[in-house]
Amino acid sequence: MSKIVLGIDVGGSTTKIVGQKDGKCFGMLQVRAADQVTSMYGAIGNLLSKHGFAPENVEKIYLTGVGASFINEQIYGIETKKVNEFTAIGHGALSLTGLDEALIVSMGTGTAFVRADKNEITHLGGSGVGGGTIIGLAERMFGKNDIDAIIALAENGNLKNTDLFVSDIMCNELHSLPADLTAANFGKIKSTASDPDIALGIINMVFETIGMLTMFALKNDKINEVVLTGTLATFPQADTVFSKFSKLMGMKYTIPGDAIFATALGATQLS
Repeated sequence: MSKIVLGIDVGGSTTKIVGQKDGKCFGMLQVRAADQVTSMYGAIGNLLSKHGFAPENVEKIYLTGVGASFINEQIYGIETKKVNEFTAIGHGALSLTGLDEALIVSMGTGTAFVRADKNEITHLGGSGVGGGTIIGLAERMFGKNDIDAIIALAENGNLKNTDLFVSDIMCNELHSLPADLTAANFGKIKSTASDPDIALGIINMVFETIGMLTMFALKNDKINEVVLTGTLATFPQADTVFSKFSKLMGMKYTIPGDAIFATALGATQLS
């Protein structure tokens, strides 16, 4: 009989689910809903129906994420186990990349920093700066709270209309401070700055803040591998910003395929 397990990451605004049959992934799905319980049940029903399975085919469910605290029952009568979110983040990222050790940066509504190797997974800390910051500021500044609309808007933005660069305040470039390095996010915002300029400025500020925090996290560590996971890892601007950090500090940033589902996948590693 086939062994089917589900890994579910119940986040603050979305639920991610990974289905495995006999240890091999058969499907991944992301669902947004008004509350965590609704989104979780919707994700389960959607994934199973799409792949021709019923709840009774599932042997075990692994729950993780902040929203997992709202679920205190066995789902559909299936054995349900809660997994520490940071443990899931570490296992999932290493599984996706094949790395032996790395700093994992899980960029969701907020941001978590996890140091992981094959022997130990350690939660180093976190930041309230993340996807929630982008959505909240975008809603307040130009009335958009749909993440896809914000991304599309930012693609036509120009940071020269919002940010202050090193080249704006120094005549000569220092070795440690390239001319195109940001001196102050929104430090030179113009009255003519458009919504696309502001959208890009917000996204850039969040990514640069996360980038600086990764550098501080690894300052006294021997590893230089950073794995970016979570919803924000799929933003097109992520590669641009973190490539700059890679050149500046010599760290290697990796955005694996299926980065959104790293935590849900990591939960299934305990099966």
